[in-house]
Amino acid sequence: MQTMRYVGFLILLLPYDVSAQTCRTEMQIPSSTPTERFVENGDGTVTDNDTGLMWMKCSLGQSDPDCSGGSVAAYTWKEALDIADSYTFAGYSDWRIPNVKELRTIVEQRCYYPSVNLAIFPETPNSFYWTSSAADFDSSGPVWSVSFDHGFEAIAFTRVDPRKVRLVRNRSF
Repeated sequence: MQTMRYVGFLILLLPYDVSAQTCRTEMQIPSSTPTERFVENGDGTVTDNDTGLMWMKCSLGQSDPDCSGGSVAAYTWKEALDIADSYTFAGYSDWRIPNVKELRTIVEQRCYYPSVNLAIFPETPNSFYWTSSAADFDSSGPVWSVSFDHGFEAIAFTRVDPRKVRLVRNRSF
C-alpha cells in the first residue's frame, strides 16, 4: 500500500508539459486554426490571414526554425511587457504582448496538450501565456492569460507568477 502512495506522489512531480498532443478529427470538430490560414514568412514569423496579425512562431526563449533550440522562458507580467517593448526580431521592433482576444485566435479548439496548430507554432508547451489584458479596471489587479493545455482563458491573480510569452505585431501593409 505504501508503494502506491509513492507512485502517485512521483506522478505529481512530473513536469506539466509531458503529454502528447491529441486532436479530434475534422469530422468531429472543424479546425479553428487551419494551416492554410497562415503564411510562413521565412523569418521565424507567420502571418494570420484572418486577423492580419504577425506572430513569432516560437515562444520567447526558443530558437531554430522549428523552435527546437533553446528553452521556453517564463517571465512576470512586467518583465514580459518590458521585453516586448524593446524586442527586435525579424527586422521588426514593434512586437507586443497580445491581448486576450488576439491570443485566443491561435488556440486550436480541436486539440489539447497543446491546444495549438503545431505545424504553425511548433514546440508550444502546455502552459499559461501572458496577455496584455487586465481582468478589471485596477491597474495593479489581475491579468488574463491563456492556457495552451486545453485552450482556455484564466485570470492570473498575481502579476508576478512566471508565464510564457509569444509576441505579436500588427502586419504592415
